[in-house]
Amino acid sequence: MKALRTHAPGGPDTLVLDELDSPVPGPGQVRLKVKACSINFPDVLMIQDLYQFKPQRPYSPGGEAAGIVDALGEGVTQWKVGDRVIAMMGNGGLAEEVLADAAKLWPLPDGVSFETGASLLMTYGTNMHGLLDRGHLKAGDTLLVLGAAGGVGLAAVELGKAYGAKVVAAVSSEEKAAVAREHGADEVVVYPRAPLSKDQSKALADAFKAACGPEGANVIYDIIGGDYSEPAVRSIAWEGRFCVVGFTAGIAKLPLNLTLLKSCDVCGVFWGAFAARDPKANAVHIAKLFELLKEGKINPRVSATFPIERGGEAIQLLADRKAVGKIVVTMD
Repeated sequence: MKALRTHAPGGPDTLVLDELDSPVPGPGQVRLKVKACSINFPDVLMIQDLYQFKPQRPYSPGGEAAGIVDALGEGVTQWKVGDRVIAMMGNGGLAEEVLADAAKLWPLPDGVSFETGASLLMTYGTNMHGLLDRGHLKAGDTLLVLGAAGGVGLAAVELGKAYGAKVVAAVSSEEKAAVAREHGADEVVVYPRAPLSKDQSKALADAFKAACGPEGANVIYDIIGGDYSEPAVRSIAWEGRFCVVGFTAGIAKLPLNLTLLKSCDVCGVFWGAFAARDPKANAVHIAKLFELLKEGKINPRVSATFPIERGGEAIQLLADRKAVGKIVVTMD
């Protein structure tokens, strides 16, 4: 079987397409014949050794895949060969076959494509936890999403609308603004490329305030960090919630006096740790996601697919911050 693997720290161009024997599932594992694997920003960081988890090399990136159960390990009774599933693995998805923990599989609903299935759990699961558990989003709130055209960002826009919020999408181009509007954004702010001067930062804060309205943003969902976090916080509502989700533009430095003046909360969103610590609560969120998908209230936007031989190009799109929605690698 083919597997796109990292043998040493580096960019997407360092990945090697290897030919390997089929893996044998151990106790509690299944072997999955991968049909689609989505690319997420942690994949960009992990192959460079810049992520908090550093798997032993060589390994395949790709923590979220969809496919068909191909073989069962000892003790696995909840799945059978031929089942269509979504798998969360941490890494290993950019391969024609992968071993997965049977307890970390979810049934892929009938009629849902493998590409959509592979694009669902990490982004929408992160946002269910981030928006509801950490941001305490409720109907009537104003939600400001930074980086609103990427996979996590578009999912946050859709979920914000599904839960009755006014959604303000912040993006880096007019093209991305159009995509955010297609997915339900009520207002859009196009921000300039960093680094931002002091005047640019103030102008961006004013633009956020104008889009959010006189009361400000009740929840700010910050996927990008960098120079964009401070102007966003300046637009937060009294007792608002600032959710720290990611750092595609770098780790931000935040003047803490702003949190005092707005009596606001700053909270981290680490879905992977939440899912491991409280799997029952995570399962409730995932069940709700499938309901929303069935009702048509959410729909992952797969903007590009690549064959496994070009999987490095898929990762490069995220590294260059050019991805809109989800990027998926397919094995067929």
